Amino acid sequence: MLTNLYKFHPLIFSIMGMDEDYLKKITTIVILIILLVLSFLLVRPLLLAIITGLILAFIFSPIYDWFHKHTKSKNFSALLICLLLLVLIILPLWFLTPIVIDQSIKIYSAAQQIDFITPLKNFFPDFFASEQFSSEVGSTIYSFVNKITSSLLDSFSQLILNFPKLLLQLLIVFFVLFFVLRDKENLVKYIQSLLPFSKEIEKKLFKSSRDMTISVLYGQVVIGIIQGIIAGIGFFIFKVPNALLLTLFAAIAGIFPIVGTALVWVPVVIYLVIAGNSLPALGVMIFGIISSLMENLIKPAFVSKRTNINTSLILIGMIGGLLLFGLLGIVLGPLILAYLLIILELYRKKGEPSVFIQEEKK
Repeated sequence: MLTNLYKFHPLIFSIMGMDEDYLKKITTIVILIILLVLSFLLVRPLLLAIITGLILAFIFSPIYDWFHKHTKSKNFSALLICLLLLVLIILPLWFLTPIVIDQSIKIYSAAQQIDFITPLKNFFPDFFASEQFSSEVGSTIYSFVNKITSSLLDSFSQLILNFPKLLLQLLIVFFVLFFVLRDKENLVKYIQSLLPFSKEIEKKLFKSSRDMTISVLYGQVVIGIIQGIIAGIGFFIFKVPNALLLTLFAAIAGIFPIVGTALVWVPVVIYLVIAGNSLPALGVMIFGIISSLMENLIKPAFVSKRTNINTSLILIGMIGGLLLFGLLGIVLGPLILAYLLIILELYRKKGEPSVFIQEEKK
């Protein structure tokens, strides 16, 4: 046996010599994977805060460029953006949070006493002729509304209880925002150096990513919030109860394509009609229609000459992101799908028409 091993040992050592470089590569890859996993576990609690900082840096980048053009200082310009955003966050939270909590409690109390069945019987007498059926429907509606209002109050309670944690998350957001704004050129160059693509593909990839991000952030999120504010103006003018909370809901609903602010102002109009307030109902409906039309008036200015993602995918991304990441997922979900589609477009046959991405107009 030893004789046989002696005969074959030159071959064995030859193979080992041939695989030495290969083993070094494998070892390097394994170490890199381990470090990546450990790094991910390390930043996972702060991941959403980091992503929020990156998104805010993209949104405020034009304002930063304007400040930098006039101040000639990267540090000072980035600091001004952070201070401006801090004021925009703290002041509304300081003044509006007590009002929102108070209105949430009022909605919760009103939901315990409101009669859902009588208006339905008046509008659909034949459908609700059976008392047993009416009772079951009323119980279902009551449970649904009660669950929503309870969840709303629980959310505010969690915000108060987790305030120290949220403060740390906010610190990370501003830290990322400052350094990304200040060093964005170097950051882009560094990312480009890691990509395994040619210069031409890198250029197209970054341009498509930038256009898609603008389409989602400005064309969908910012405009959606503006639509919610317009609907909210109608709530305040016509003295709709709990107008501030409804405006907040309308701003969130406005971000979602297809459904939009109608998800909020239509039920409000129905409520006002049932309550006999016809004039306020008409006024709220007019502001609601204006808010819904704003998408067709303003959105083309942001997306008409840019690469744009299919509306259905935006909706899927928002709902999936909301379920996976929470409120930030409304923004993050569509962006993840958009970047995936951009990568797929690099390998797709260009002769085939695009289904999910509408190319920029020349």
